Amino acid sequence: MARSMRDIKRQIKSVQNTRQITKAMEMVAASKLRKAQEKAIAARPYAEKLKEVVSSIAAGTEGVQHPMLVSRPVKKTGYLIVTSDRGLAGGYNANILRKVTMLIAERHKSKDEYALFVIGRKGRDFLRRREYPIVQEVTELSDAPKFADIKSIANSAVQQFVDGTYDELYVCYNQFVNAITQIPTVDRLLPMEGVGNHEQHEATANYEYEPSPEGVLEVLLPKYAETLIYSAILDGKASELGAKMTAMGSATKNASKMIGELTLTYNRARQAAITQEITEIVAGANAQS
Repeated sequence: MARSMRDIKRQIKSVQNTRQITKAMEMVAASKLRKAQEKAIAARPYAEKLKEVVSSIAAGTEGVQHPMLVSRPVKKTGYLIVTSDRGLAGGYNANILRKVTMLIAERHKSKDEYALFVIGRKGRDFLRRREYPIVQEVTELSDAPKFADIKSIANSAVQQFVDGTYDELYVCYNQFVNAITQIPTVDRLLPMEGVGNHEQHEATANYEYEPSPEGVLEVLLPKYAETLIYSAILDGKASELGAKMTAMGSATKNASKMIGELTLTYNRARQAAITQEITEIVAGANAQS
């Protein structure tokens, strides 16, 4: 019984140490989440204004054509997938990877029909083990990523669409709702729907462009697409930190519950040991009398 009590006491100490770690990780994630959420929200007005400008140019000028605005027969599809570099984030990575792999299985019969751009070590390792065609990857992003950190992969994904390497581009990420809820989302980024639609976007004034409307769109459209990718990455980072905070909070609560149960078991074992000792003392005294 004494050894059993020692084991229980050792286990209680171990769980207490684990609880301290998970509590600290929860607090760190909560602190970083506020900053990531602010950054994600701050990026939205720029993307909205850029869309407004692009839409105004495309809608206010007759005959403007650009590969990013024109749908074409789909022979190959690109997917840009946002995951994390580390775990301990609940179902953050599993949910988006499950959604993407199910979508690919439904839409494609051959690996020649799609290509993957992957952000995050977890997604890269998962897809590489299953031999998915990864054409470019980015890992080791900070918790507050800058546009320069993802510019190469964003630019490559957009440029390969423009060049005709594939005919549509999807961005796959976890949309941040709150610390508890993150929605796995797959949005079609290219070709852009609605931009340049004369029925939806009527020009309020006529402008002259130098060198031409096509030249302006040639510069603005890729920047707009890259901005949307960056915004999705910021959203994904906020979702990751929210998932980590929730997961570590649940782990802390479970550890506290386990400590309570182990303490109760320890007290019962201690009580049983004391009772046994008293019984033995009484039995010895009766035997001597």
